[in-house]
Amino acid sequence: MPSNLKYHKNYTELGDSYQLVLPLSLEGLVPEDESVRLLSHILEELDYTKLYQAYSTKGRNPAVNPKTMFKILTYAYSQNIYSSRKIERACRRDINFMWLLAGQKAPDHSTIARFRTGFLAEACEDLFYQLVRLLASMGELSKETVFIDGTKLEACANKYTFVWKKSVNKWEEKMFPKMETLVTFLNREYMKDFTITKENRTQELQQIFDFIDNYCKDKQIEFVHGRGKRRSVHQKFHEIFRRFLDRQLLYDLHNSRFLDRNSYSKTDVDATFMHMKDDHMRNAQLKPGYNVQIGVDSEYIVATDIFSDRNDVWTLVPFLQRMEEKLGFKYPTATADAGYESEEGYDYMKKNGQTPYIKPQTYEKWKKRSFKNDISKRENMKYDEETDTYICHNGKKLKPQYITKKTSKNGYESEVTMYECESCEGCPYKEKCTRAKRNKRMGVSKKFITLRQESYENITSELGIQYRMNRSIQVEGAFGVLKNDYEFQRFLLRGKTKVKLEILLLCFGYNINKLHAKIQNNRTKTHFFDVKTA
Repeated sequence: MPSNLKYHKNYTELGDSYQLVLPLSLEGLVPEDESVRLLSHILEELDYTKLYQAYSTKGRNPAVNPKTMFKILTYAYSQNIYSSRKIERACRRDINFMWLLAGQKAPDHSTIARFRTGFLAEACEDLFYQLVRLLASMGELSKETVFIDGTKLEACANKYTFVWKKSVNKWEEKMFPKMETLVTFLNREYMKDFTITKENRTQELQQIFDFIDNYCKDKQIEFVHGRGKRRSVHQKFHEIFRRFLDRQLLYDLHNSRFLDRNSYSKTDVDATFMHMKDDHMRNAQLKPGYNVQIGVDSEYIVATDIFSDRNDVWTLVPFLQRMEEKLGFKYPTATADAGYESEEGYDYMKKNGQTPYIKPQTYEKWKKRSFKNDISKRENMKYDEETDTYICHNGKKLKPQYITKKTSKNGYESEVTMYECESCEGCPYKEKCTRAKRNKRMGVSKKFITLRQESYENITSELGIQYRMNRSIQVEGAFGVLKNDYEFQRFLLRGKTKVKLEILLLCFGYNINKLHAKIQNNRTKTHFFDVKTA
């Protein structure tokens, strides 16, 4: 190779020439049974009015047609490609992406990112539920029951940017007596009658600081700084109330972000610190994340939502309400595991005309011999319905004393009847029955017991057994595919709206791939797996 050869950015000038062998059309290079063809066909059936409304009519035309951009993003998520730079590379090198572009110029990564986080954010949910309704019209959904489950996914936030509600409240309360003391000194110095209360402390601090600031300006008091300089009383009051006001404004900001949570991340304020299943440190370390809920029917994801609750039990009612609102039809039954059981959930489903197939939290314990021999449990006591009393192992009666009301975090009120044993004195079984110094007490929600028994009978029926088996296969299988096969373990975007956009795109790709697999395996319009009998 000559040493004086000069290289240019344009490598075609190096002189090598090749015969063009690619066809003028990419149609022949994409296999007939490739999933990208099905994806393009299915997405053509959707209404993109909301997406086009996000674009200004006065601006220039987008570099790539919005519908084509949506196809590219959906196909990318179905192929485990999530980064905007990797999607750009795929558009330049991958035949399937080029086929989707249909001769249009490949978008760069900034165009893809701007489309995903800006234009698509409002329209993606509408497009997803259009797809679900399209699957229903094709006969792909059973519309018989929906399998519900949730998982926690890590947010795009630093692990050590936590803000704890308990800590903020503690420091806010410790600051209040100091403010009260300083306000007393200030009133004595300036002959004023300022007061400070916990309810209006921010506004009152602002008034006090404004007074001191105006006073110093009117009197032209010079502020001094540095070693050896003596500050005046007015400057000291000005500085300390400035610090109080700044700290109080910061506490108010924290409290406005907490809402009904106990923590949030400074990097992603919508993320909550949760225990993750994939704890590589094995020390129960908390990480910022989101609770992702999905509903599955006939192996397709028919609904999804993002929650900040660490517990699944508070997500059931809002998830069912949102799903019914978006789908336009109501599932007559819902199947979920024991993590969703609550009186509130049971009561909502009964009033809404839905049958619960929810496993009781004590379902597995009921099977154990140790539970059946535990004389302290309500389930192992005899109940006299006429007198409304329980009879303990020693033959004593537990009579109702009073009714108390409990309110959940969602505002649901439940009635709990408190029972007390007539006398535990001298009982030989007391140590095994209760730790109370006096008589045994027991709280019972009669409504919850009735609703739980109905759900228990549902899940132990022949249909309930089939639903429970299919739930473990379909909804948990869907999460297994998303987290392991698709390798989606952590969100790339920040904020609840953008995080939901990501999971919707992921579910889009999952549903298209599932439909493709069913078509190729001649399994279309199949809804349930049969229970294997020995």
